[in-house]
Amino acid sequence: MSIDQIAAIDREHSTPFVPTWAPEDVGPEGFREVERRCFASADGALFGGLWEGEPGTLRVQPYPYDEICVILSGRVALVDEQGGRREFGAGDAFFVPRSFSGTWETLEPSEKIFVGYDPRGEGA
Repeated sequence: MSIDQIAAIDREHSTPFVPTWAPEDVGPEGFREVERRCFASADGALFGGLWEGEPGTLRVQPYPYDEICVILSGRVALVDEQGGRREFGAGDAFFVPRSFSGTWETLEPSEKIFVGYDPRGEGA
């Protein structure tokens, strides 16, 4: 391994990626996001970088991959199908399992660092 394999997680060393969601899963106010992919494993199973989102909601049934999130700014909420709700703000870190079904709410313009894992290699 060489130093060239160390990946910076910043805008300069990223590739923008905008996920495509089914229209029926996007809330009436819309859902705008951009992932800035900074690294991925050779098989595409592990990936991550920066994420930016504007206020809006997205139904995830189920969540597309296992994800660790660290909120840098803003505020988001996750609401499960039974109505349970958790909010996260700047400095909060959390894990969302691929089995989670519910709603992702971006409550205010937000940024996060994320690491995703999809054993199928479809996330990257």
